[in-house]
Amino acid sequence: MANPSAIRIDKRQNGHVDLTIDRAHKHNALSRAVLAELAAAVRAQGRDPDTKFIVIQGAGDRYFAAGGDLVDLSSIRTPEAAKAMSTEARAALDEIRSCQVPVIAYLNGDAIGGGAELALACDMRLFRAGARMGYVQAKLAITPAWGGGVDLCALVGAPRALRMMARCEMVSAELALQWGLADAIVHDGREGSDMREFLEPLLQRSPLIMRAIKRQTQAWRAGRGYAERREAEQQDLVATWTHDDHWRAADNILSKAKS
Repeated sequence: MANPSAIRIDKRQNGHVDLTIDRAHKHNALSRAVLAELAAAVRAQGRDPDTKFIVIQGAGDRYFAAGGDLVDLSSIRTPEAAKAMSTEARAALDEIRSCQVPVIAYLNGDAIGGGAELALACDMRLFRAGARMGYVQAKLAITPAWGGGVDLCALVGAPRALRMMARCEMVSAELALQWGLADAIVHDGREGSDMREFLEPLLQRSPLIMRAIKRQTQAWRAGRGYAERREAEQQDLVATWTHDDHWRAADNILSKAKS
């Protein structure tokens, strides 16, 4: 009997795709197989020309993802195996970092350890009220394994990243918003008005624009040079300026101005 899928895919209206880590019974723990399946889903949905953005969430209401699956990872005992595991899992999260469209983490519950690294691999983060994020790897006497330490330093700065990692601090949604770890707090659930109001402007953009914007931010995140980023920005401008979407929008504004 085949193993059931750990990733549930839901194509919603107008280019919005939900990916749900469907392992509530295991606190949505991230085994290597789950990470590989999530990466494949992100890659496939990002390549779909109709996709505008992807939202990743966990099943249930307790955990977004409770870190790496310790049962799966318990056999890794040598430096070579540890490096291979890190390389493989980091590559899975790199599919999110380099996805062609924006990827949003909805923290329906706590994001812990590797789950926090997954959340920071995404482009934006929405916290359910009461959800927390914790870089708690030091409790297991290890450091971040999947590129998440680099992401954390880039997002909140070295002093706060050190504080979070050394203290294994569970950061509240409110503090996450203050520090820039969160983009918004959702008080009324996944289908409530807070989420709809955040996502509505994204739904108004075209797939072409969403991909161009993601290229701009990804170029910075990947550490590309100043001249290369400026050249990419200009190429995107030319492509979007000359597209019919731009002229329809411009003509609509001009017609209103003349009336």
